[in-house]
Amino acid sequence: RPARRPADQMGHRVGGGRVIRWAVGGLGALVAAYGGWLVVSASGSPGSVAGWLVAGPAAHDLLLVPVALLLVRAGRRLPHALRAPAAVLLVVLGSVTLVAVPVLGRFGDPGDNATVLDRDYGAGWLLVATLTLALTIVSVVVMRLRGSHGARARRR
Repeated sequence: RPARRPADQMGHRVGGGRVIRWAVGGLGALVAAYGGWLVVSASGSPGSVAGWLVAGPAAHDLLLVPVALLLVRAGRRLPHALRAPAAVLLVVLGSVTLVAVPVLGRFGDPGDNATVLDRDYGAGWLLVATLTLALTIVSVVVMRLRGSHGARARRR
């Protein structure tokens, strides 16, 4: 029996998508408003929250973006085989560093409670950076060995 419809028309359109989209969007807006209320009530000052809301994007646009663009430009000078490992290295180190900034800078340390920031976070970050660099170097060496081994196998 023929389908009696074009191939991409499988049935009648269901109108529930719009309702679900608005319901999920409304729920998201409520959760965001509740989170904003918690931030403002915990900080005690809406002005300090506004400062962070302005400083975050400004730091992103004035500091992180130019650094990222300079790194991309420098990466174009790398041999093609090193570009992907270098990108992975920079993404991992950049992410770890951004997450670690509060503890590396010891922000929020009251000074009178030694258990708040009780580790040498600089040494921990240095260890993560060293391990990431070492694993990147090992992966480049393994790729080169596999590449040269594969080329020898193809020549035979």
